[in-house]
Amino acid sequence: MTYLDEILKSRRDTRHFTEDQVPDAVLEKALQAGHWAPSVGLTDATKYYVIRSAKIKKAIKNLFLDYDEKAVALTDDEQQKQAYKALKLEAIEEAPLGLVICYDRSVLNNFTIGTVGSNEAVKFSSVCAAQNIWLSLTEQGYSMGWVSILNYYQFKELLGLPENIEPLGYFCVGKPATNYDNQPMLQQLNWKQKQEIPLVEEITVLHESKIEKVFFDTKKEMDAAAFANALQHKIDQKTKPTGSLGVLEVLAKQIGMVFQTLEPKITKPNLVVFAADHGIANHGVSAYPQDVTRQMVNNFLRGGAAINVFCKQNKIQLAIVDAGVNYDFPMNTDLISAKIGKGTHSFLQGPAMSKTEIELCFIKGSEIVATIAKTGSNCIGFGEMGIGNTATASVLMSIILELPIQDCVGKGTGVNDAQLIQKINILKKCIANYNGSDDLESKLGYFGGFEIMQMVGGMLQAKEANMLILLDGFICSVAFLIAFKKNPSIIKNAIFCHSSAEQGHQKILDYLGVRSLLQLDLRLGEGTGCAIAFPIIELAVAFLNDMASFESAGVSSR
Repeated sequence: MTYLDEILKSRRDTRHFTEDQVPDAVLEKALQAGHWAPSVGLTDATKYYVIRSAKIKKAIKNLFLDYDEKAVALTDDEQQKQAYKALKLEAIEEAPLGLVICYDRSVLNNFTIGTVGSNEAVKFSSVCAAQNIWLSLTEQGYSMGWVSILNYYQFKELLGLPENIEPLGYFCVGKPATNYDNQPMLQQLNWKQKQEIPLVEEITVLHESKIEKVFFDTKKEMDAAAFANALQHKIDQKTKPTGSLGVLEVLAKQIGMVFQTLEPKITKPNLVVFAADHGIANHGVSAYPQDVTRQMVNNFLRGGAAINVFCKQNKIQLAIVDAGVNYDFPMNTDLISAKIGKGTHSFLQGPAMSKTEIELCFIKGSEIVATIAKTGSNCIGFGEMGIGNTATASVLMSIILELPIQDCVGKGTGVNDAQLIQKINILKKCIANYNGSDDLESKLGYFGGFEIMQMVGGMLQAKEANMLILLDGFICSVAFLIAFKKNPSIIKNAIFCHSSAEQGHQKILDYLGVRSLLQLDLRLGEGTGCAIAFPIIELAVAFLNDMASFESAGVSSR
């Protein structure tokens, strides 16, 4: 066995350290080793922060403890919970030195060789640097422990890191107090055994793509004038002055027309939240870092978000879809996996999506809604989650309605005035950089988002299944705008639940010639507007079905 093999084998994720300080020369040598690591496109995107302050270490330790409690709650059973609690997972305050290894995603503002397949390659470079540092420390008689059980958003805030700097985690550095019997600690403690040899499999069969283009038929609607008159007569004969229930009467007639019955019923209402990440988020168009998409999806799955509360209150079945989040979620969740990729590419430099990806989005969205329709559901609401998706939606709106981008952009997750100007300028540059075909499909691929296009496919399928289509705010309405361009008759099934605080939303509603049910200055997304409006929709059905007529109540209609 060579000396290098010995170093590789003896490297440990260390949690027990002596009180010996780390000499500057040891740290310098280790960081130089990190600098020698592979770097995608020679970007120099890896950055290091050294922490010796006891006060800062204590604050980071508190972040760990907060998330450690969440980890305890996620264990599979009581035995595993107790085993987990017995593990030592960090040495934040004990280790003499703290190291934060980060990557700078602002390098993606310019073309970078090696990131076309995945912009995560920048992160991978920093992971390579972390491994080199680990090996160098091991060779020098020191070691490191990686702490990732943290809320990364709070972690960044606590350290005052710039918006474009993303940490891999917190690394405890020092002289190891034990060699863990030359085993990984989790293996030594019988948490899990590591295999002796790597998993290797040769692929010998070429698997051809099975993607087929999806066509949504524009069905001819029957001449329903007679039925419409009968429905309106029923509404007018209720014990009330004509038109006195205002929008509820319009809504009741629309629902009756969709289901072609004088006694419509809403059955098994569903709401689907499509989540994905956007490459454009790497350019500072959002008030939040991209990782918040992952964090919010986990929040949805735990039942802690607004949409969870509202759906539970109104007995709406909720489904969460991973359309393309930049994260690998566990398999044992209620998440619907429809991942096209780990986020789109940034359309500042080139296409966000390929033609194959956009077709796959339509297929995935269609399949999800078709499955829901088969359960007997005739009402479906759409919601979304994705840091950067208001920027994507704004550009799509701008090119579809041929409006200046500044008329379409809003504050999204809450950018300040200076950030809003920056957002507009970046999106102007994105649109100016486009030199592709002038057809809509090409532009959708170039500027699109995975969750937006899956919603398009889902909405068109909902129309095929003749479901009521409940629409949330700005981003969902942009998706609907695309669906409307493909099948204008979809407007008959659509209920626009609220007018968003995003300035572009009302312009879309005006273009479509529709009126929303609510004006609450919402801009949360998640489908919350659909869930909030649902009781009003039920009331429209209830009065149509259950309210007495002048004749049945013995009341004069004059």
